[in-house]
Amino acid sequence: MDTQNQIKRVLSEPAGIHCVCRLLEHKEIAHRSALAALVCEQFGFYDARGRPQRAGCLKALRELEAAGHFTLPAARRSPGRSAPRRLPEPVPLPAEVPDQAGLVRGLELVLVRTSAQMRIWNELMIDEHPQGAGPLVGRQVRYLIGSQHGWLGGFGFAAPALQLAGRDEWIGWDGEQRREYLHAVVGMSRFLLRRSVECRNLASKLLSLAIAALPDDFARRFGYRPWLVESFVDTSRYAGTCYRAANWIAVGRTKGRGRQDRFKQSALSVKAIYVYPIERDFRKRMGLSPDAGLGALRPADGLAADQWAENEFGGAPLGDARLSKRLVNVAAAKAEVPDRAFSGVAKGDWPAVKGYYRMIDQPEESAVSMPHILAPHRRRTVRRMKGQQTVLCVQDGSDLEYTNLHQCAGLGEMGTNQTGARSRGLHLHSTLAVAPNGLPLGVLRAQCTAPQAKSPEQDRPSFAIPIEEKKTFVWIEHHRDLVELAAEMPQTRLIDICDREADFFELFEEQRQNPRVNLLVRAKHDRNITEDPRKLFAAVRQAPVQRRMRVPLPRQSARPKRSKQQARPQRPGRTADMAVRYLRVQLRPAHYHADKEPIDIWVVHAREENPPPNTTAVEWFLLTTINITAPEDAAQCLRWYCLRWRIEDWHRVLKSGCRIEAIAHETAERLRRAIAINLVIAWRIMLMTLLGRETPELPAAVLFSDIELRTLRAYAKKND
Repeated sequence: MDTQNQIKRVLSEPAGIHCVCRLLEHKEIAHRSALAALVCEQFGFYDARGRPQRAGCLKALRELEAAGHFTLPAARRSPGRSAPRRLPEPVPLPAEVPDQAGLVRGLELVLVRTSAQMRIWNELMIDEHPQGAGPLVGRQVRYLIGSQHGWLGGFGFAAPALQLAGRDEWIGWDGEQRREYLHAVVGMSRFLLRRSVECRNLASKLLSLAIAALPDDFARRFGYRPWLVESFVDTSRYAGTCYRAANWIAVGRTKGRGRQDRFKQSALSVKAIYVYPIERDFRKRMGLSPDAGLGALRPADGLAADQWAENEFGGAPLGDARLSKRLVNVAAAKAEVPDRAFSGVAKGDWPAVKGYYRMIDQPEESAVSMPHILAPHRRRTVRRMKGQQTVLCVQDGSDLEYTNLHQCAGLGEMGTNQTGARSRGLHLHSTLAVAPNGLPLGVLRAQCTAPQAKSPEQDRPSFAIPIEEKKTFVWIEHHRDLVELAAEMPQTRLIDICDREADFFELFEEQRQNPRVNLLVRAKHDRNITEDPRKLFAAVRQAPVQRRMRVPLPRQSARPKRSKQQARPQRPGRTADMAVRYLRVQLRPAHYHADKEPIDIWVVHAREENPPPNTTAVEWFLLTTINITAPEDAAQCLRWYCLRWRIEDWHRVLKSGCRIEAIAHETAERLRRAIAINLVIAWRIMLMTLLGRETPELPAAVLFSDIELRTLRAYAKKND
């Protein structure tokens, strides 16, 4: 498809104005349309069908006349808006429409071609659509939604918004590219499903039908296929659920300005922006780089040594562009020697050391915070997630001990050791996105809290404390964050994977309220259930074995006894032969949740059949909202749960490779800033290690610079 003709831009140049003036002086121009025809012929302004673009040319000529460049012949008639053609009476209401989309008889989209069809479309829109019938602008395609029950509504497609910040940022084009390729975008200006129609899943089905029909109908009418469709949802009236169900992508919000808002009054309601890529490679077709915009990325994209820090930290909203640039430089330098303090990393470059500490030591209330430092990395992580059909979002916590930082303000109490001495530090809770093949895609969310000891005056029982006041609420906060992210990637399935600490009723209730993200949680409590024998563990143990599978168990390091944490012996890694069972049960709420309904959930049970001598058999109970219809579904849940250890490996890289517990600062907030930088460095180290194992054929140049490759080759040659 050719790029869009820039009619006004071409005619605005001195050569263009001179040519129009010459035509006006030396040609007998009977009317403006004749002038437009000559200008189209002179400059080659033709559309994809080879027809002159007279309407666009006339508009540009009128605007240039208004700017004082020349005087056009008098208009043959004054422009005015004609009334739309209508029916003499309202369109009859559809009759006996079933309550499910699959039961609607004769459902079809009727392309509006005739005057009679246009009258029906206008009448429907004028009577029942908040925006009326128009007028629509640019290239237009209209549909009526027909059925044996009567007319159910209609669609109207026309020109897209000229500028739209959320859309333009998501596409990644600049102003010049937008002018060249805006005609490849079509705006869905009208979508009407009549108020009298109450039919489940019908709206999302119609959206899918429209997207399937539009490209060919548009191409037959205008000579080329569009690449992208955009639409708007007034969130004050609609939730946009049908768009998400039809795999449209939410990319931002409007500013309340319409197409004709020349004075920036923003008088319209703010709307959510949704897009649907008809051509998945539309960025490539526009000549954009693979990294442009906010589209999907592969796990290894942009990880090379000379660009990764800019990609993962560039543009962080730290309140000062100089601080953002410094963050990139600090991260790039720290990644080269991740286990050393920055003063050692800088190798005597004292201006760099001073710059680092000036950034870390910003005031507590400054924009230099953990969420802001991680913001660019989060955006890149989301893009890597969009390239996957399924993403495992693993939540977990880890204690960071800073007992030796006696002067550090803001640390929390982590408990007592065997001698009774109190330890101080921070609790890190994170969500790590992992691909189904085990590659970590990035850190979605992380927060470091300072736990406080329970006040002696706090005598409320645990069940009387609101969940928002409990430390376990952090699991719900991270789950809600995943639910919001899921709206941005409807083609990607998100699964929230948690360990036993997340086995509490409120989390499952949260998921029931918004089931967009599934849960996979290892059970901790032998809960009451509605089925016999009334206990969760006993019920699933009695279920028949559905299949057997071999599960790799990672090694487990020894852990000494702590305040409320039992000691754990060392366990070498091994492969376990597991018997797999599954069962659907109803979890009964506790007595203090008497107002809640039982929760329907699947439980997957896996038990090691022949453990090594003197070894306790591994036994897991996994609670999941994923629908299990076959043994393979249960096995898939087990495989996914095994990837939960990726976050444990990441914690190990953080503590051993990056040595984040050796960081020394005067306040907890400054520690959080330094930790945030290391979170991303540890993710990159881990990903590079796994990429080398999982994809050994990956070219080394993807991850290493030329000088690093020369150094590695020299080192390898030396050790031959």
